Amino acid sequence: MRLIFQMFAGYNEWANARLYAAVGELPDADYRADHGAFFKSVHGTLNHLLVGDRVWMQRLTGKGDAPTSLDAILCDDLKSLRAARAEEDTRIIAFVAGLSDADLARKVRYRTISRPAEIEQELGYALPHVFNHQTHHRGQVHGLLTRIAGDAPSLDLILYQRETGIGLS
Repeated sequence: MRLIFQMFAGYNEWANARLYAAVGELPDADYRADHGAFFKSVHGTLNHLLVGDRVWMQRLTGKGDAPTSLDAILCDDLKSLRAARAEEDTRIIAFVAGLSDADLARKVRYRTISRPAEIEQELGYALPHVFNHQTHHRGQVHGLLTRIAGDAPSLDLILYQRETGIGLS
């Protein structure tokens, strides 16, 4: 299981880098416009992804800042958001690389944000949400890019596996 989490952590970094490269080509007006997505704009959605990762990493590690609002704008410009994203991806990779089977079995207690409740679950069952959440919202940005620019980079996991050789014989 640890190898799969390590693969997903690397995949997140790879997919985020590809997505940010494409987003960097957008005119600022398109980047910030309300396109009807859940977090309105590309900018809002990318900020939400960073919010989510910081919330979850604080829950899982007990370290770092945890925003209290899911629609917080942590970085107002793409350059600083991209740097913060890269830093968070590095943090996630290092965290996952250090996990043992015993770590995956340990209980994590946290309080939810949108509908406050106390939750306890094993780390090995909480961690997949971090990666699934990333994929979900990257898909939203991918859809916005396709609509705005007419094209978006492939973010398929199998492409990452083929490029890195992970899981291939």
